[in-house]
Amino acid sequence: MKRLKQLIGDLKQQPDKPDEALMREFIFYSPKMPLRLHQEQLIAESKQFSLPVFDTYFTRSEISINCFSWGKGKRKVLLTHGWASKALDFYELIVELLKNDDLEIIAFDAPGNGSSVSEFSNLMLYADSVKSIALNYAQPDILIGHSLGGMANVIALQELGIQPELLISIAPLIRLKENFEQSLDSVSITSKDQEVFFTNFEQEFPVPASYFNLTSLYQLKNDTNHFLAFDPEDHISPYSFLQEFLIQNPAIVAQSFEHVGHYKILKSVDVIEDIAQRIQIQS
Repeated sequence: MKRLKQLIGDLKQQPDKPDEALMREFIFYSPKMPLRLHQEQLIAESKQFSLPVFDTYFTRSEISINCFSWGKGKRKVLLTHGWASKALDFYELIVELLKNDDLEIIAFDAPGNGSSVSEFSNLMLYADSVKSIALNYAQPDILIGHSLGGMANVIALQELGIQPELLISIAPLIRLKENFEQSLDSVSITSKDQEVFFTNFEQEFPVPASYFNLTSLYQLKNDTNHFLAFDPEDHISPYSFLQEFLIQNPAIVAQSFEHVGHYKILKSVDVIEDIAQRIQIQS
């Protein structure tokens, strides 16, 4: 978090000519929040292991993700956290799901998040982490993703070519470029300088930032059991983007949970109860 505050301060001090390297670091650096005591206690109760993920864009080398699992049930539940987050931000949901003896709950810290070491992170590292767990540990029956993790789950499933028993998206990001723009706006980066950033993005990555739009990327089968929880007043993942996505994919079951926000939705008693019931029904 200290590094993020420094980046924000440095960028705000040079509004007329922002340093492109600082802009890049600001977008791809994921701030880390320390574990709280109750999270540390839950970590201590987990089985811990690491898996490889190849970093295609930053280091071009293999890196490791730290993974955790609870329970010994035959049905595998994979939790994919959002940006600037970590596995144990699902604490309340993990505790609730542990009441179901039929489940093994698997979570991980994506590269550059939580305890997994990496200078930078991005959406594809999240998706590749999901794929690594599916290929090297256990293919999940149920996937639950929050924010960027919701988008990562969809990409991973499509690339793996598997259809889960249940897919749950909690306040998923729909348009990544617009999320980048929102972040750059917050540090007073002008539209002209943002255009330069996105031009450079296209040179570094094989596709433009606008490619990562879930409305156009989503190709899961219509009979996929997909539940989506959202807050209509979410400012991180705006409802206008989500509405377009849901209109195009009417098979998705969406439920509105008001006044919970983008981050606190993970702690909502109503959301957690709903998810637990849906998983129980599928058993």
